[in-house]
Amino acid sequence: MTGFARVDGHGDGYSWTFEAKSVNGRSLDLRCRLPSGFDSVEAVARAELPKRLARGNVNLTLTVNRAQAVSQLRINRELLAQVLELAREIEGAGAAPPRLDSLLAVRGIIEPVEEDETEARERVESALKTDLAKLVDQLVVNRLAEGARIAEVLNGHLDEIARLVDAASACASTQPEALREKLRAQVAAILGSFPALSEDRLAQEAAILIGKADIREELDRLRAHIQAARDLMAEGGAIGRRFDFLCQEFNREANTLCSKSADVELTRIGLSLKASIEQLREQVQNIE
Repeated sequence: MTGFARVDGHGDGYSWTFEAKSVNGRSLDLRCRLPSGFDSVEAVARAELPKRLARGNVNLTLTVNRAQAVSQLRINRELLAQVLELAREIEGAGAAPPRLDSLLAVRGIIEPVEEDETEARERVESALKTDLAKLVDQLVVNRLAEGARIAEVLNGHLDEIARLVDAASACASTQPEALREKLRAQVAAILGSFPALSEDRLAQEAAILIGKADIREELDRLRAHIQAARDLMAEGGAIGRRFDFLCQEFNREANTLCSKSADVELTRIGLSLKASIEQLREQVQNIE
């Protein structure tokens, strides 16, 4: 869910920079920091981002700068005509016209033209929305690239879990002959303590001992979870929540395996299995 994107743009005397940063999150949390007056751009961001992203804490920032406007001037011809008429009245019809610098000194002869920014602002907002779409595309691409790198790590952890499951299955203490020998020893201990133990009670105790020692069911479920994890990764899309639940199931089976173990080697394998599952779960938090 991590990613970064940046888009720069300019037009109509404005320049701007869009930035988007995404980090891990349980759901989609969008935070926008835009200058005042650009509410329409934020509205577009809040409408479009949830269509492209399902999870992550996303910070969207827009910085806008406006170049110093060059003022345009115009001659107030009506006022100029009045000044010239007054000059002729005062100095007479044959007098020389007033000097240019004298005319310019009269307040109001030259006046600034007020720019109508409505159209320019509309064009800028339209360009910003176009750049916002580019920004979201770039963020999605970067998150996908990060996801591809994480997928390699996840596959590595799944390979290690599969190796440990095979090691547990091949462990000497899980083999039928080893189970039978262990059962014989435990039954002999029971008979020594309770000589008058009935056949039915003996069968019950034997069944309990076999159930406690047999980890084949846990190993089968672990293998099924490994395949389910690989299927999820092949499916693509927003699989983070389902993968996180699957990690809980991985951990449940590993705990049961460790609790059933009465062998040092199997316990060691079980603890390594739990460590690998925890590493898998930590990486799963990084995917959408």
